[in-house]
Amino acid sequence: MAKSRGFWADWTFGKVAALSAILVIFILIALAVVLYGESELAIKTFGVWKFITSTVWNPPMNKFGGAPAIFGSVVSTIISILIAVPVAIGVAIFLTEIAPHYLRTPVGVAIELLAAIPSIIYGMWGLFFFAPFMRDKLQPVIHATLGKLPLIGQWFEGYTPGIGLLTASIVLSIMILPYTAAISRDSFKMVPDILKESAYALGATKWDVMKDVVIPYAKLGVVGGVILSLGRALGETMAVTFVMGNQPVIPHSLLEPATSITVTLANEFTEADTDIYLSSLFYLAFILFVMSFFVIVVGKFLFLKKVER
Repeated sequence: MAKSRGFWADWTFGKVAALSAILVIFILIALAVVLYGESELAIKTFGVWKFITSTVWNPPMNKFGGAPAIFGSVVSTIISILIAVPVAIGVAIFLTEIAPHYLRTPVGVAIELLAAIPSIIYGMWGLFFFAPFMRDKLQPVIHATLGKLPLIGQWFEGYTPGIGLLTASIVLSIMILPYTAAISRDSFKMVPDILKESAYALGATKWDVMKDVVIPYAKLGVVGGVILSLGRALGETMAVTFVMGNQPVIPHSLLEPATSITVTLANEFTEADTDIYLSSLFYLAFILFVMSFFVIVVGKFLFLKKVER
């Protein structure tokens, strides 16, 4: 009787687990099918390459191109990752190897609370506090330093009201920082003490231990946290909507207003009064879906596997 009960419990558990996995795949496929179906009119009208490369977004003329929105999404995500990842790894190193014990818990909780703050709060903070600060304090510093660098200096020209692509990227980096920091911290904690103690016994400094022992051992978790943050940044909506500017153009400077796929969807979805307009917005959503899926697939099955080997 007990054996039969255990058999049916295992059978039920296995079926429920399998059903849950199949349900996730079904939802993913259903999303792709719906987005593609709603985008079909725009795909037939503008094509794939023409829509992706066109910079024209003119609803009254029923002319739509996704290049400005795609450019804004990709560039803001890359900049936010470049800012957030080094800071997040530094926070994780501080919490696991440097900070005194009485600081580790409150600082760790504070980092995790950053992830719990709604994105609209970040957007309001960025609009009413950080954008003026960017305009009055940071822009002169940026012009005096980055603006004079060869090759990239042209991307930091001009003075703006503080709302723009760089402002949105910085706010976005603050939002995604706790994800990489928390996962990196947990990965660093899993490094066996005997490895670190052996390195110290051989005369290694704390810096040597971190770069030659801790980070190589925990790099799989760190990369996983970066990929999670990348997906979060790519799909963020409300925070960047407040501070990016919603200008459907490819900016000549990172300080200028721009747009992204999520910003365009948030601001214009309720204004779509024609079938081609609505279909073009669904087309952008489908492109974002493909981009997110591609990032996860590349990160999970190529980069992570390479790091693991």
